[in-house]
Amino acid sequence: MSCLRVVLVRHGQTQSNVDLILDTKLPGPPLTGEGRSQALKAGLDLAHEPVIAVYASEAARAQETAAPIADAHELDVVVLPGVHEVQIGELEGRSDQPAVEQYREVYEAWMAGELDRAMPGGGETGRQILDRYVEALDRVRSAHAQGTVVLVSHAGVMRFIAGQLVADLDEVAAGRWYLPNTARVVLEVDHEGWRCLSWPDEQLTA
Repeated sequence: MSCLRVVLVRHGQTQSNVDLILDTKLPGPPLTGEGRSQALKAGLDLAHEPVIAVYASEAARAQETAAPIADAHELDVVVLPGVHEVQIGELEGRSDQPAVEQYREVYEAWMAGELDRAMPGGGETGRQILDRYVEALDRVRSAHAQGTVVLVSHAGVMRFIAGQLVADLDEVAAGRWYLPNTARVVLEVDHEGWRCLSWPDEQLTA
C-alpha cells in the first residue's frame, strides 16, 4: 500500500519567540542566531531520511529553517501558500496576558467544534484555516503519491491541523502538548485517511 509521509517541522527561534510576542503576519521576522543553529541541526537530523521534497510556508522563518533540510538532500525549498500561522487580528504584536487568554479561548473553542469562531478584530476562523491548510496538503498529495516530504510550518497551526486531520489527537491539538522550535510531527496519509506516527517525545498509534 502506498502512503505519503509528511514530516511537519516547526520553524526555528525568532526574537518574537524569545520575547513571547504573538507574531503571525507575513513575512514575519527572521531567525535568531539560535534559530539558525536549530535549523542546521534539523537539517542534520533529517539528512538520513528519504526526503523527496521540502516545503515551507510563506514566512521568512519557515523558509530559513527549511533551507538546511533541503540542502542536505540537494533539493530546493518550495514555498507552499496556505500553511502559514493562524492570523490573529487585533492580537497581533501583543504579549500581555489578556491577549494570550483571548487567543487560547478562541483556539479551544475551535477544538470543541466551533470552527466559525474568529480571532478578535479581523482574525481567521478555524474553518478558514482548515480550508487553506487542507487545500495546500492536497496540492502536496497531488505532486507526491508516496514517499517522505518535509513541510516547515508553525506551532499553532500544526497543532490545530493535526487535531482536525487525526480524530484521536484532541489533547495534542488543543495545545496541551508543547511544540518547541524545530520540533517534528510525523503524519501519514493514504486512501484510508490521516494518521499521526509521532509527536515530540511521544510515540502514537493510529
